[in-house]
Amino acid sequence: MKTSIIFTTAIIHLQYPVLSQLLAKYPATGGALFQVYNDLTLAQRWTDVEVLDFPACKRAAIKGQRPTPDTDRGPFICVVVPCSLSESISTSWLRAAFTSLDPSPSEIYVAITSEDTSTVYYKISQGIVKPPV
Repeated sequence: MKTSIIFTTAIIHLQYPVLSQLLAKYPATGGALFQVYNDLTLAQRWTDVEVLDFPACKRAAIKGQRPTPDTDRGPFICVVVPCSLSESISTSWLRAAFTSLDPSPSEIYVAITSEDTSTVYYKISQGIVKPPV
């Protein structure tokens, strides 16, 4: 009788422990959260990054300090709400995202991810805002 032993090695991404609880809580949006978190922390080099729970939106969001070339402006804190290209976004969903934050910011970013790992960030402002000239 021949016996064989199979060893399996689990490879855990370095960012996974930070996200694991919210990935388990919101599995439908976990892929977008993981992709955007890695983009912000590894590619865009955001600092002071924290993951927020947005139960009203049934997902997590990311808050952090975006690097800015204009050092006179000081730190620029942003909130990013990840979603996938296949999701539908409504005005009530956006309103829930704004009200989930305390204090409510004047703007948030929606990060839309696709299957080819590209991410597009849209700045969403509350109310009607005149674009800069």
